[in-house]
Amino acid sequence: MRQAGVLCHLTSLPSQTLGEDAHRFCRLLSQIGCSVWQMLPLSPPDEHGSPYASYSAFAVWDRFRDPAMNYSLDYESLEKWIGKNRHWLEDYALFAVLKYQLDGLPWTQWPAPLRDRDPEAIKEVIDELYGPMGKWMEEQFIIEIDWGQLRNTAEGCGVSLFGDLPFFVAHDSADVWANQHLFKLEASGAPSVVAGVPPDYFSEDGQKWGTVLYNWDAHRDEDFAWWKARTARMFEMFDLVRIDHFRALDSAWEIPAHHPTAKNGQWVQGPKTELLEAILEVAPAGKIVAEDLGIIPPSVIELRKQHGIPGMAVLHFANDDVDNPHNPENHSEDTVVYTGTHDNDTTVGWGGKPVQDLIQDALNSPANLAIIPLQDVMGLDSQARMNTPGTLDGNWEWRFDWDELTNDSLNWFGQQVYRSGRGS
Repeated sequence: MRQAGVLCHLTSLPSQTLGEDAHRFCRLLSQIGCSVWQMLPLSPPDEHGSPYASYSAFAVWDRFRDPAMNYSLDYESLEKWIGKNRHWLEDYALFAVLKYQLDGLPWTQWPAPLRDRDPEAIKEVIDELYGPMGKWMEEQFIIEIDWGQLRNTAEGCGVSLFGDLPFFVAHDSADVWANQHLFKLEASGAPSVVAGVPPDYFSEDGQKWGTVLYNWDAHRDEDFAWWKARTARMFEMFDLVRIDHFRALDSAWEIPAHHPTAKNGQWVQGPKTELLEAILEVAPAGKIVAEDLGIIPPSVIELRKQHGIPGMAVLHFANDDVDNPHNPENHSEDTVVYTGTHDNDTTVGWGGKPVQDLIQDALNSPANLAIIPLQDVMGLDSQARMNTPGTLDGNWEWRFDWDELTNDSLNWFGQQVYRSGRGS
């Protein structure tokens, strides 16, 4: 089945919430024949606004809460939901409250009993702080209600919600603090090595993300339970899920934590099929997409194809190399094709080919799913770029106004969606 969709993060909506703008956007997608809405991670962003280095892999950013809703909570449902999600929710709430009480210090600088999660100290502080913790848990429940309403609207419009699962998590996060044995840490809790990518198209120094690397032996000992829980949480929310940095299942770029750039890292072996099969145990069949961009060895492609997982093609990366997988003639049905991604400039800013031509190339690709960033649908220039990899400032800030979505651009795009056989 050929489908078309649009990439637009929730923070790019005028209100930046799960309120009426989100429902209106679903209806708009349906009107122009698009059946997929792809978003970036919904987790709370870091201090630079990036949702790819969150302090929780499970929580949704409370800023997305619909401010127009007056909630009359069903406390029986709340307690049931807390019980179901306690495996991540209680640690998240405790982490958030302690962060506030300790002036935002990273957990490695907390008093040793709390830093090291001494059982008696944790029990005592939970007893003491359960009131404030309850507010954080209640907030997540309310956001869950908002999200459920959006899912109902999306389903009614025939729109699938497409989420993004960052492979790595931030060091200063509830996940790492609560599961220190699952990560490569020093005795002090500091990371011994951090993740990133070597020098490439995006950055001559590579990218040192600072996110921590996993202790795969510890994950194996627990039958990848943390990953299964994380995957299940994603599919409670989304119809499709992209695994960001999919190649880390095969191997990851490991950088000594004290090195200033990513140049001096090394590739270390990942869990490969073991982790992927654990993920697929709890994921609906055919609903995972692999972000397989960058320096990709054949073993990554084999891993993806062995499990029937589509990869990505980005038309900005097409060139004269006949073997380039991004060239439209090399696309296959098990591909998700993009003009560009949230890490690329807009197509107008990129300047390699007129934006409407590139959109048509994407829609006419053999790929089953074509995703067009909203900025390209609107024909916007570099000022609408979402993120420049390897930089900290000026990213993740773009949002549109409804009056900027002109009928001309929407009508043209809708016509191309239907002409390409992708219209829903």
